[in-house]
Amino acid sequence: MKHPDDDNELFNRLEADMAADSDTPARGHVVDLDKARTARGESPDPAPNQSANSERHQSSDPDPTESGNSRPTPVDSSVPTVSGPGLVDRIKNSKRLDVFPAWMKSRAEFMEALGWLAGHVGHTAAYHAVRVPFVYVPKLVWRSPRGALNILGRIGRWAVDGEGEALRQYTATNEQVDEYLKLSRQRDRRVRLRAILTILGAVFALGLGLFLVFGAQPLTQVLAITVAVLGCGLAGAPADAPLATRAVIKTEVQKLTSDIVVKAMASIGIGQIASAVAKGQDGIRFVAPITREGPGWRADIDLPLGVTVADVADRRARLASGLRRPLGCVWPDADPNEHEGRLILWVGDRDLSKTGIVKWQLANARRHDIFKRNPFGIDPRGRAQSVPMIQHNILIGSLPGQGKTASVRVLACGAALDPSVELWLHENKGTGDLDSLECVSHRFVSGIDDDSIKYAADSLKLLREEVMRRAKAIKMLPRDLCPDKRITRQIADKRSLKLWPLVGVFDECQNLFAHPKYGKQAGDDAEFIIKLGRALGVILILATQRPDKDSLPTGISGNVSIRFALKVAGQVENDMILGTSAYKNGVRATSFRPEIDAGNGYLAGATALPVVVRTAYLDDNATHAIAQRAHALRKAEGTLSGHALGEEAESTTGPTYDLLADVAAVVPPTEERVWNERIAARLAELRPEVYGGWKGENVTSALKPHGITTRGVAGMTDDGERTTRRGIVRDDLTKAIAERDENRGAA
Repeated sequence: MKHPDDDNELFNRLEADMAADSDTPARGHVVDLDKARTARGESPDPAPNQSANSERHQSSDPDPTESGNSRPTPVDSSVPTVSGPGLVDRIKNSKRLDVFPAWMKSRAEFMEALGWLAGHVGHTAAYHAVRVPFVYVPKLVWRSPRGALNILGRIGRWAVDGEGEALRQYTATNEQVDEYLKLSRQRDRRVRLRAILTILGAVFALGLGLFLVFGAQPLTQVLAITVAVLGCGLAGAPADAPLATRAVIKTEVQKLTSDIVVKAMASIGIGQIASAVAKGQDGIRFVAPITREGPGWRADIDLPLGVTVADVADRRARLASGLRRPLGCVWPDADPNEHEGRLILWVGDRDLSKTGIVKWQLANARRHDIFKRNPFGIDPRGRAQSVPMIQHNILIGSLPGQGKTASVRVLACGAALDPSVELWLHENKGTGDLDSLECVSHRFVSGIDDDSIKYAADSLKLLREEVMRRAKAIKMLPRDLCPDKRITRQIADKRSLKLWPLVGVFDECQNLFAHPKYGKQAGDDAEFIIKLGRALGVILILATQRPDKDSLPTGISGNVSIRFALKVAGQVENDMILGTSAYKNGVRATSFRPEIDAGNGYLAGATALPVVVRTAYLDDNATHAIAQRAHALRKAEGTLSGHALGEEAESTTGPTYDLLADVAAVVPPTEERVWNERIAARLAELRPEVYGGWKGENVTSALKPHGITTRGVAGMTDDGERTTRRGIVRDDLTKAIAERDENRGAA
């Protein structure tokens, strides 16, 4: 068996040969022992019966090249290198910093900053204005006697050169006779001059006082007394008790510095950083100075080789501990424009959960265009975040009570403020969270019973049929009107095409998809709509509190383009909402604290990288106000339909009813004009299960979207009295039916 000393001897011989044949020292070279053995003529793993003498004989071969191998190549031998980029290329590839900060280029952030400044100045002014007559003036009056004594004492000390007494005593104590005599003569000169000035000042003050008492006008006397009292009051203020108190007490937050960041990064348990810091190095590199950004500090950092932003995000709690900041203040993010090791560390002054209620930007808006992004909330830096809805489907998930339904309200209200949007709302919890929007909904249900679940399942079937109808309609459109084969604002505004945006909201959708009877088919229909309806203007908004494979089919969760996850229980739920490997990549909705972080969540798909967002909040009163504006807007433009008009909901299993055909059936051709109240009575007799309880105004509202307007119609009452009431002309009805049938044929 080969002895280990043989390899050592071989190594020494080769090293000596290389040192003899080269001008460079033998140190710093790498020797491949297997190649060296081959050069001697032995196998890398020689047989046990080989003798040490034969090995030495083979290794002493004067010409190793005979075996077909050459000596090992040193690693530090000269190798041709390729020159790097030139000066011009480096300048071109350099990153230019913004001339103006980001908040100045954003109108919303600029207005927010101005609003904060105006509020701060206004609050300070009001605070002191209230305290001037009731606090500050009484304080000055109370302190004025003490201030007068202080003023007289200072004048007396100045007149006798009291400030130099300590120095004169020092020289006398240390027997510095010459210095003492100089200081004494200096004091005598000062006292003579100051005594003269003091006497003159006293005479002037006495004369001024006598004039003010006996010769001045009352207004002048009041002003003089006020000035004297205020001046003496200021002079009598103790050093530790200032007159005015602060209107705003600033919360002191430690400034973020590179030393603090380095120490914190070294404490989070990443070996590459900790070992570098232990050796006296930083372990990380700051690619830009730490700057102020919004209500916090921003640090741009290059992490060590092999360390990613996800590694740091995984240790966010440790990082917050190292920075000595609350968890809701520390937000490590990646830079989408740089490599995977570029970390943007933002440390806020205040915990995101303590931001308070975020006001929705469209809370007071008259209308909104769904083809534009819908305001959704703010990120930790206070920047507004929005969500695109057209050509997207949205999935929202969280544990109960974390703000899921509030997020749904924001999206539904944004869609409601566009009068061209057809809303289908399904709230399968039964608590009435979306009842305020019932007045603008084409289809609406609120409940958890089997009938409500069936209604939601029927909606998905109808939406699937609508997607197929729209696909055929889009195919028939001319190329100049629809070059990209997708719904646009121009196409949506052409009501005759019936291709307006359609938003279907399914809150607590786990109750639908997990239903033993309707769940499987509903899941298949939803998956079909999500895959094909995106470009056809059909949008699904799904919200669930139990994201698993049974209550949220993988075909749905895997194809939704925008995802919002509030607090979830674990990794499986996190990835079901945010996508596969989200947890592994550091996007973890599990890090949010129950109740404390309610309303905070990770938004993915709306921006280049997932971002933490605190959603805007709309309570029931605010939602009701928005719904009423949306209803008035739709009524004015004639886009109310379905449930909002009291029409019978469409069903996929039972018969459907045609309002125009029913009206034509109860208004014979011989009756050219008829009152709406009589039409309502006849419809109720024709189909009591559909039109029961209708009145004349119901007929007016139901016929308006079809282009049939009511007018004054003269007629005879049942009592024989002739009068005029609201009614329709039958020719308008037949014309509307003909136009509708013609449009259906074209589609």
